[in-house]
Amino acid sequence: MTAPLMPKATAVWLVENTTLTFRQIAVFCEIHELEIQAMADGDVSGNIRGLSPVDNGQLTWEEIHRCEADKKANLEACAMERNVKLRNQKSKKVLSPSQRQDKPNAILWIVKNYPTIKDTLICKLIGTTKGTISSIRDGSHKEMSSLRPKNPVTIGLCSESDIEKALVASQPKPVKEKVKKEKVKKEKVKKAPKKAAVKKAAAKKTSAKKTAKKTAVKKAPAKKAAKKSVEKKTVKKTTAKKAATSKKTTAKKSPAKKTTAKKAATKKPAAKKKAAK
Repeated sequence: MTAPLMPKATAVWLVENTTLTFRQIAVFCEIHELEIQAMADGDVSGNIRGLSPVDNGQLTWEEIHRCEADKKANLEACAMERNVKLRNQKSKKVLSPSQRQDKPNAILWIVKNYPTIKDTLICKLIGTTKGTISSIRDGSHKEMSSLRPKNPVTIGLCSESDIEKALVASQPKPVKEKVKKEKVKKEKVKKAPKKAAVKKAAAKKTSAKKTAKKTAVKKAPAKKAAKKSVEKKTVKKTTAKKAATSKKTTAKKSPAKKTTAKKAATKKPAAKKKAAK
């Protein structure tokens, strides 16, 4: 939430004119509860005049009565004061009075927490001038004693992404290169397990292929021997068949020889009879 304009003065007014608890006033004004109690006791607010947030348009009496009835509830600013943060993100021109007052506090916060950010980038983030930034850095600002560092994100002057971009832009080039290299290394480290898994899978596939080849090489002689044995058997069978057929043919020829021998034997006596005559 954005603190109201002149938070101590508004806290004094709320203490004097309402029955709100110290906690509710402290949350709304962004002041410690013990300081609110000291204001109520008169130890701190002796020279401070109360400032009505109702007249400034930051609160309504209905909101005050609602929180007076419910002690656990917190005060909510008017719609203009609440929505000014969202409009400020779109256009830096629209600022509430409290935001304008908190610009030096936001500059002090950035200077303390991120001293490496350039003044030009701070001017773009908060919408201020280089003179105010240099005076806050040097400590020569008019209200340096009363300034308190406030996060510009909570105030609504900028966002966290804007601060991160300003940090990256304000870094020197070698640092940017180092950051890029580190990012590349991190990505490589992340991808390394995947590559190792892919390599392992490829190695398994190659080993399986090698084993398959070895087994094929081992089985090849056995296949060749089986083929040779089959061929030998077929050759033996064919030779046996040929022998059988040749025997049959010789057996068929033998009766013809016998008949020719008988004829020759019958012819010889006839020849002998002719010679005797």
